[in-house]
Amino acid sequence: MIRNFFRHLANSFKNLFRNGWMTIAAISMVTVTLTLVGIFAAGLLNIERIASGVENNIQINVYLDPSSQDNSETTTDPAGQTIANTSYHSIYNQIQALDGVDSITFSSKDDQLAQLQETMGEDWKLFDGDSNPLSDAYIVKTKTPDDVKSVAEAIQSIQGVDSVEYGGTSSENIMALASKIRLWGLVGTGILVLVAIFLISNTIRMTIFSRSRDIEIMRLVGAKNSYIRGPFFYEGAWVGLIGAIVPAVIIYFGYHWVYDNYNPSLLTEGLSLYDINVFLPAMIGAMALVGIVIGSLGSILSMRRFLKI
Repeated sequence: MIRNFFRHLANSFKNLFRNGWMTIAAISMVTVTLTLVGIFAAGLLNIERIASGVENNIQINVYLDPSSQDNSETTTDPAGQTIANTSYHSIYNQIQALDGVDSITFSSKDDQLAQLQETMGEDWKLFDGDSNPLSDAYIVKTKTPDDVKSVAEAIQSIQGVDSVEYGGTSSENIMALASKIRLWGLVGTGILVLVAIFLISNTIRMTIFSRSRDIEIMRLVGAKNSYIRGPFFYEGAWVGLIGAIVPAVIIYFGYHWVYDNYNPSLLTEGLSLYDINVFLPAMIGAMALVGIVIGSLGSILSMRRFLKI
């Protein structure tokens, strides 16, 4: 068996050169098809990642009543004495107890004002101290994007909460769009792969058809189907592997260009493309594997008619 394996492997490699233009035609078809599949898959995966990032960045801003001291452990009594705040974290604990809440971060009105002064300019200096019009807030993140609306509605009913903001309809539209991207992206990828198998198998069928006489001779001398199929199986795998080289090069340099030019701006929004050191090896390896599988599968499907008794 091992001897036959190496014999079939050697013969399949020789046949690539022996069949000249037919081999070039098959490799070209694999190259074009895998290039389209690779670009589509790389784009889809990164669009889905960005959409998921946008979903995960949706947060609930819970603004407290102006008089609230929910995050203060101490308070001042009418005599001016500092005492323990009996209502400390009353609102916080009610939010934490809600199903779907993942984390809660306090944002004081002074911190919010300082951030506005940094981004909007010196005009906001007028609101320092007691003139600060902002409210203390809790920033709530949910376990899943689907929990945002229900958690926001539940928080709105808690006493001591002034208002709740989470993006409303805009956030719901973003989550709906992300779901559609995932669904139609998978459907599109599946259709493209099926088309790739069809086109490549038909091209390989042409190469096998041109050697139908050789197959008939091997059958006449008593060769088993598995023995006849071997060289063609490996030849299809070679065609798929070689055809994946150019698409891999295009994806490598193309993704480098996209990553270097667009990822820095995405990072400022808390988003990112897939890490280049992880994505490219996985993508190139997957393309090589898909090329081998489609090429060898195309050979097997194409030979069925010639091996029927």
